[in-house]
Amino acid sequence: MADKKLVESITSMNEDFAQWYTDICKKADLCDYTSVKGCMVFKPAGYAIWELIQKQMDERFKETGVENVYLPMFIPESLLEKEKDHVEGFAPEVAWVTQGGLAPLQEKMCVRPTSETLFCDFYKNEVHSYRDLPKVYNQWCSVVRWEKETRPFLRSREFLWQEGHTIHATAKEAEERTIQMLDLYAKFCEEVLAIPVVKGKKTDKEKFAGAEATYTIEALMHDGKALQSGTSHNFGDGFARAFDIQYTDKDNTLKYGFQTSWGTTTRLIGAIIMVHGDDSGLKLPPLVAPTQVMIVPIQQKKEGVLDKAYEIRDELKKAGLRVKVDDSDKSPGWKFSECEMRGIPMRIEIGPRDIEENKAIIVRRDNGEKTECSIDQLAEKTSSLVSIIQKDMLEKARAHRDEHTYVAKTKDEFEKIFEEKSGFVKAMWCGNRECEDAIKEKLSVTSRCMPFEQENLSDTCVYCGKKAQKMVYWGRAY
Repeated sequence: MADKKLVESITSMNEDFAQWYTDICKKADLCDYTSVKGCMVFKPAGYAIWELIQKQMDERFKETGVENVYLPMFIPESLLEKEKDHVEGFAPEVAWVTQGGLAPLQEKMCVRPTSETLFCDFYKNEVHSYRDLPKVYNQWCSVVRWEKETRPFLRSREFLWQEGHTIHATAKEAEERTIQMLDLYAKFCEEVLAIPVVKGKKTDKEKFAGAEATYTIEALMHDGKALQSGTSHNFGDGFARAFDIQYTDKDNTLKYGFQTSWGTTTRLIGAIIMVHGDDSGLKLPPLVAPTQVMIVPIQQKKEGVLDKAYEIRDELKKAGLRVKVDDSDKSPGWKFSECEMRGIPMRIEIGPRDIEENKAIIVRRDNGEKTECSIDQLAEKTSSLVSIIQKDMLEKARAHRDEHTYVAKTKDEFEKIFEEKSGFVKAMWCGNRECEDAIKEKLSVTSRCMPFEQENLSDTCVYCGKKAQKMVYWGRAY
């Protein structure tokens, strides 16, 4: 009865996907609510996933020349207001500090919603000559945006992220860095998180406040909704002009720098849950699983069973795996359910008879497959399964995305798909904001991106019938 109860406490994803998601966040012990409205506690299991994301992403950043810095969390109002479009875009979400200690502040400060303005202020003192360029910086920090509706990992008032900020001598270099970081995000999602993405450019309506161009990676969740999973922005020289960031070029003339910024957040943890999870709980890709292998001893009170479990653990650790032994006094059935709930990619079952026969059972979380394996071969087998499970999880997620990506050539087709199905819809668009607004108002659908890989599905816009300019991925989104 106890074994059943653990899984029964998760709402089925087909019954209520939002509740299923919340149940998994809580039951897998990833996070908890707090007395601070709209904010969450990262519990060890949730924060450990973020640490693995951070570590592996940071390594990839540094391979491209990125250096980490840390800037203040407060931004004076006068600084924030220097770039008009930028401040207008963030105004509704900004949290303000008006008092320091017992005295009112002479100038109110916001808690950073993002740090473009601070970096501009910083660059003014850093960049004087073409020899000082480029500056390729990143910071790992938290930001605050006063969201009305919150949901664990996906949207909270304070969230963790990385924000990269760069300044270059030419528009070409800035554009190249913008695309380079988007490509890095896409590869990271596919190779580490086993999440396939669509890469493309945002429409002017959806681009970042103050940017010349915003590029995005869009992932499709199990319920057919899109999740913006990382963005990269080219600012041109707009911020440099607003903040008067000039440098002396080789020809001894003063020029403005060209800037970029790019970021991903803890919503990537939400993406992992919603792309891979099932009604038994989480399914973690091995590369971001805090525990990759859980050893479950059967009849552990019998002599030699726990000793053998610890021995196997030590061998697997030597092979570079993250391994634990569940030596708690819970029943094996409960332990199995808990492994599934927490998304542990592999579990090893070993009991007295297995030890006699020098074998153990490996169970994969992603597909439930059970394999008998000689104890001597466990380290080799589980190590090889890491890349196999990663690949299989990516392929499964890609198949799901492709099955839920539709093509619409007429307005009737377009509306019918969104009435009856959920997923991405590829359709031609005229490029006009009025048309995009009308689609959002009528269907609650937004343009996700204009993909780099363009297809000519027809010559006319799917919604207004005017001449088509771009093929767009449309969808409902988180």
